[in-house]
Amino acid sequence: MPKVNVYLPDDLAAAVKDLGLPVSPICQHALEIAVRRVSGLMETAKLDLTGDDPTARLKNFTDKSRAAVSFAIQRARDSGVSMITTEHLLAGILDEGANLALQVLRSLEIEPDDLREELAARPAPTADGDSAGRQLDTSAAAALKAALHEAITFGHNYIGCEHLLLGLINEPDGTAGEILRSHGAEPRLARRAVAAILSGYVYAKAQMGGGDQSGAAALRDALTRIGERLDRLEERVGSQ
Repeated sequence: MPKVNVYLPDDLAAAVKDLGLPVSPICQHALEIAVRRVSGLMETAKLDLTGDDPTARLKNFTDKSRAAVSFAIQRARDSGVSMITTEHLLAGILDEGANLALQVLRSLEIEPDDLREELAARPAPTADGDSAGRQLDTSAAAALKAALHEAITFGHNYIGCEHLLLGLINEPDGTAGEILRSHGAEPRLARRAVAAILSGYVYAKAQMGGGDQSGAAALRDALTRIGERLDRLEERVGSQ
């Protein structure tokens, strides 16, 4: 049977040894779960954009991220262009209107309306025939793969708008990433914002479940103003 080396931090390794935990079966079970989750995500990330409902196969996408992709496809089709671009994907996230990605943007001091205006000011692509909105361009496909990677890195078994946003920020060649980064959407800060906001949701759900309305209200201090606005945007990204 092939071997896979597993390296543990010293404190974790010591705890495992003290408790006498069987490392091999535990790791095997965890890896089996991870392989199933990642395989499912990778399968649903393969977009087939034909048919009446091109997002029907995106079973691991949330309702909001599926809606955002649908809006992106519709924008391309309305424009008569065959290729769905990163601009369409960003516009789709903005058009959906009530997703976590928008909260992430605001925590980074980026107003979604400013992005809408910049997207609208860009030259409209030339219509190119009857196959409108049928295929992702290279950058959009890369952004979707980056979104998948972000979901896996967070240990999530779904792809949400927050992952799509991170994918767009990290994709180096698309126009959407260029726009986002020019507004200050730096990858590390954006990931930190996603983690902070998700932690806030988990906390709020626990408080609401316990009937503690004041705890959920206190959360609006927004995790100490979202890490004191992510520590003043990480000291303006290392003072540039």
